[in-house]
Amino acid sequence: MNLLRQTVALLKKEIILEWRSKYAFNGVLLYIVSTVFVCYIAFNLTPNFKSSSGYSLVWNVLFWIIILFAAVNAIAKSFLQESRSRLLYYYTIASPQAILLSKTIYNALLMSLLSFLALLVYMVFFTNTIGDTLWYFLVVLAGGITFSTVFTMVSAIAAKAGNNGTLMAVLSFPVILPVIMLLVKISKSAMDGLDRSLSYGNFGVLAAINVIVIAISLILFPFLWRD
Repeated sequence: MNLLRQTVALLKKEIILEWRSKYAFNGVLLYIVSTVFVCYIAFNLTPNFKSSSGYSLVWNVLFWIIILFAAVNAIAKSFLQESRSRLLYYYTIASPQAILLSKTIYNALLMSLLSFLALLVYMVFFTNTIGDTLWYFLVVLAGGITFSTVFTMVSAIAAKAGNNGTLMAVLSFPVILPVIMLLVKISKSAMDGLDRSLSYGNFGVLAAINVIVIAISLILFPFLWRD
């Protein structure tokens, strides 16, 4: 019960700080809109590309690349921007599990909102080729949440290693690569309008990755926190 109270209090703190500055949200939203617009111009410079057979595949892969880099920009600040004195203050008032859970939940909420807005902007600029819109939307939310769980833990490790942003990219690559492959596969099925039952297995693997990452994070983060 104490863990729950601490997590809720820290989560409120994260939301209030973000609401006051809106630094991460506005910055990532600007990145998404500008990237989509640049891609839109590039696509229009290619004659008859929208009517080609490879358009839907490029549409899908490009969207996930944009979401991936948006997640890196939004979540990298989780621990990397925290000063040593603030981390020491957290150490005295809350458990490491509460700190990690609060940041993970906050990043999941942030990425869910950004992913939804990114999909809306993407569908405005590009011709919609999605066969099952609701299923694709659920895949996008699942992808945003998965990115948040992975990058939050990697951000904590990188922060304890001297705020090394390069280390974050290196550590996250082995985990993010299979996640991206799963998301592209599931979302492509949604674009093609295939039966949803065909994607249940891949969705289960995606859920298992989230559970494993969160469980490992809760086990290992207290040891990192003591350093």
